[in-house]
Amino acid sequence: MDFQSIKDKINNFPAFIIDTDKLQKNLVQLQSLRQKSGCKILYSIKALPLVKVLEITKPYVDGFSVSSLFEAQLANEILNGQGSLHLTSPGLRPDEWSNLSPLLSHISFNSLSQYQRFLAQGIKSTSVGLRINPKLSFLNDMRFDPCRPNSKLGVDIDELWKSNHIKEINGLHIHTSFSATNYQPIIETVAKFRHYFGKQLASLEWLNLGGGYLFDNIKDHQPFINLISTLKLDYDLKVYIEPGKALVDNTGYLVTKVLDCFVSDGKTVAILDTSVNHHPEVFEFQRKLELNEPQSNAKHSFILAGSSCLAGDIFGEYQFSKPLTVGDTLVFKNVGAYSLIKANRFNGYNLPSIYSHQNSQLQIEKHYHYADYRHQWSPD
Repeated sequence: MDFQSIKDKINNFPAFIIDTDKLQKNLVQLQSLRQKSGCKILYSIKALPLVKVLEITKPYVDGFSVSSLFEAQLANEILNGQGSLHLTSPGLRPDEWSNLSPLLSHISFNSLSQYQRFLAQGIKSTSVGLRINPKLSFLNDMRFDPCRPNSKLGVDIDELWKSNHIKEINGLHIHTSFSATNYQPIIETVAKFRHYFGKQLASLEWLNLGGGYLFDNIKDHQPFINLISTLKLDYDLKVYIEPGKALVDNTGYLVTKVLDCFVSDGKTVAILDTSVNHHPEVFEFQRKLELNEPQSNAKHSFILAGSSCLAGDIFGEYQFSKPLTVGDTLVFKNVGAYSLIKANRFNGYNLPSIYSHQNSQLQIEKHYHYADYRHQWSPD
């Protein structure tokens, strides 16, 4: 995407731009993996539930995966009966169950107590499974690790093994990784499942291997293809994967302008018209965003800071080939996942306007107004 040619077409800053050409490229690549392996693909909409994204994604996937009533309602609207809808969540609400359960084709209960409680309320046409914690950790950062000690995510594999519940259900759901760039975690996880349950897996209808794999960054897909093929051959299972970040992260850009520059304790600070509150993972997980244009001969250092009064509203220190000045435009890349969905209006600063870019054309998708802010904080 040529930002030099389109930045003058952006009327509202900061701006979030979704590159739909790149999104379709990601989908085509993933569809190829589906064809070679025989797996089924669900888009995990928690990464970016933008309707434009869901509409583009729908023809390339077998359905959507969701975690709440609102996500399920939105996904159901877009699917319109053309695709499956899978849900797993530790936070199922009894007051929402009558509205939620009819929307779902598959549900993976997060605990045995949740399974028993909601099963008693009645499930008609939904395929029932359990989310399992295989007790295998592949991440050094516990904040991302679904299998961390005292995890809230999934039934302990030993607990399931000791029970007879595997004979009662239709499928199992597992998710052990985050941003993995090889298939070793899922290979080890499946090996543990085979060791524990063996031929009992043949009594199931499906196995959901979750998400957390950056397929575009993995060069050799043959181990994954072999794994899926073996599972299907040995146990006659439908095998699902549910990528989220892998589909949308490299399609998103945050475009921002410099509002002010000044020296603080010997370093120059550039205040931007955006904020880490527009991409909270910068603050939550100390993620340093990448600038879209690499700076050659970078001799000038600037601390890029957001516009809110939060002292830690800092993107980090970056190097530039020439000094920044007020009015300069900067572009952060690879911000498609977990940015807009977590963004907030702290200090009353507006959310980024949303644009789509396709075939060299920029189109405004959504711009927020004061009325949206006031409505958020006003009585109905």
